[in-house]
Amino acid sequence: MMPRLFRPLLTMLLCCVLASCSLPRGAALQSEVLKADEDVNADFAVYPVTRALLPSVLEWPRVNDVHLGWITTSHGSVGQVIRPGDLVTLTIWDSDPNSLIVPVEGRQITLEPMVVSPAGSIFLPYAGNVRVAGRSPQAAREVVQNALTAVADSAQVQLSMEEGRGNSVDLVGGVQNAGTFPMPDNNYTVLSLIAAGGGVDTSLVNPQIRLQRGSQIYGTSMNRLYAEPNLDTLLRNGDQVVVKEDDRYFLSVGAAGEEALHPFTKDVVSAMDAVSIIGGLNDTRADPKGILILREYPASALSAGVRGPRKQRVVFSMDLTSADGLFSARNFPVMPKDLVYVTESPITTTQTVFGLVGSVFGLARQATTN
Repeated sequence: MMPRLFRPLLTMLLCCVLASCSLPRGAALQSEVLKADEDVNADFAVYPVTRALLPSVLEWPRVNDVHLGWITTSHGSVGQVIRPGDLVTLTIWDSDPNSLIVPVEGRQITLEPMVVSPAGSIFLPYAGNVRVAGRSPQAAREVVQNALTAVADSAQVQLSMEEGRGNSVDLVGGVQNAGTFPMPDNNYTVLSLIAAGGGVDTSLVNPQIRLQRGSQIYGTSMNRLYAEPNLDTLLRNGDQVVVKEDDRYFLSVGAAGEEALHPFTKDVVSAMDAVSIIGGLNDTRADPKGILILREYPASALSAGVRGPRKQRVVFSMDLTSADGLFSARNFPVMPKDLVYVTESPITTTQTVFGLVGSVFGLARQATTN
């Protein structure tokens, strides 16, 4: 049994240990994070997210977000058009027994399939090169038959075509069946191609469309294509369409529902969307008045004549306990690579102190009674 003389000393010792220890916390207080802003030499600026701020911040440069243009739709021919690289097959009938082209015993002949040359022509016996590219199969048939009248005025021609590599488009990734697809006509659109590939992979988060045409790359999202039919653009031979997951993300730390890297689930993610995506706030720890979004702007955002922040490093603070803060957070856009920091509630710290002090006095009473 402990001598009564040592019990007060034990109580004092426990209190000293408590005073010397830092309180266990998972995040900083808002005042701790922003205290350097009071210094005129601070290397970051703080902006409360309010209704007054939104019109200005929406005009600031976007960061970590590459903007790709897109092509609106138009209408093309619904019929096939022959292009270089296509395969053309001719069947010729001629009733003339002295025909130079058709054998007497058969009255018809099917020529070996011919690849349309880069110049857009095919070679006909006794007629030379005949240009067929840029014409429909029916129009090309008439051109070929006219070319044969000089050597076989009674000949009749049947022409069939098969789309070649130069009359097709590539669908790459993000669908059930990627590959090269022939263009059935000049009215073939992006959504038609994706449907031919079996549709978008359902596991992709906010799937994006990239259209490469020559050296130019265009981009939009599947959600936008569905919502705006006028963006279902026509394809051209040689186009490459890529379906991919949205690779933009933001991070969450502190007293958030989840500390992780979060992909963008839609084209525009607001601050309130972000709070929902991270699983909300930790009920026992988070400070709803201290939601911070940390962002770093390029030096060009501070150039003369450019609407932008005072510093490259910016902290946007949100108060989710006021109506203005809630409405403003719904209209404040999160940028890729933003850091959503949920600060610790000062009430939690106070409760922790009282809990620890209560534990100390409990130990002290136990020591005293012993």
